[in-house]
Amino acid sequence: MDKLLIVDDEEAMRRLLRINLADRYEILDTGNPEQALAMAMQGKPNAILLDLRMPKYSGFELCRILKSMNSTQLIPLIIISGEAGATTKLFCQELGATAYFEKPVDFDALRVGLAKVLHTAQPERRSEVRVRLRVTLKLRGTDINEKPFEEVSATENVSRSAFLSGCTVLLRKDSMIEVYLGVGETKFVGTARVVRSEWCDTPYPRYAFRFVQKEGDWILQ
Repeated sequence: MDKLLIVDDEEAMRRLLRINLADRYEILDTGNPEQALAMAMQGKPNAILLDLRMPKYSGFELCRILKSMNSTQLIPLIIISGEAGATTKLFCQELGATAYFEKPVDFDALRVGLAKVLHTAQPERRSEVRVRLRVTLKLRGTDINEKPFEEVSATENVSRSAFLSGCTVLLRKDSMIEVYLGVGETKFVGTARVVRSEWCDTPYPRYAFRFVQKEGDWILQ
């Protein structure tokens, strides 16, 4: 049974989520954001349901911390918040949230969303340390319709053999791209494969790339 960690300072909301999800998932919950960090590292949940407005740490801060830690970067973060608006949702997306649900919660939609997220989530933990670092890249390849593209993008995090980056075109999993460092006078780094995609239903999907061949110096050696 998949395990969910619910982080919300309102006991009534945590109880409501437990009632509606406990038949399908093992539930951990806390109203303490600091305790949530320890529970995420030690409990190894398959997904985290996170409120945005909490004392001490906001959900935004907790989201940023969880996505910066090597042991929790792969855990899908699902925001459940009373805050509406495209700006808030976009900001959560940029921080690394996988999905966003507004309160009052549509539990049918939440169950469908959770099933989809957990079905596509990476089960393994990363074997390499990743660093949150923004570096300009040029990506070149063919999109999902086999149409050639060339696009300037930037990394969100990097490791010795992989990186996470946005890209406005749609790419198939396992498709190959050429990677160049810089803009204008670029330096060819190598060829990378798409290993994971996020937010493909938005104008700016994100992709995890892993190098299959490196011919130049990468950011981390």
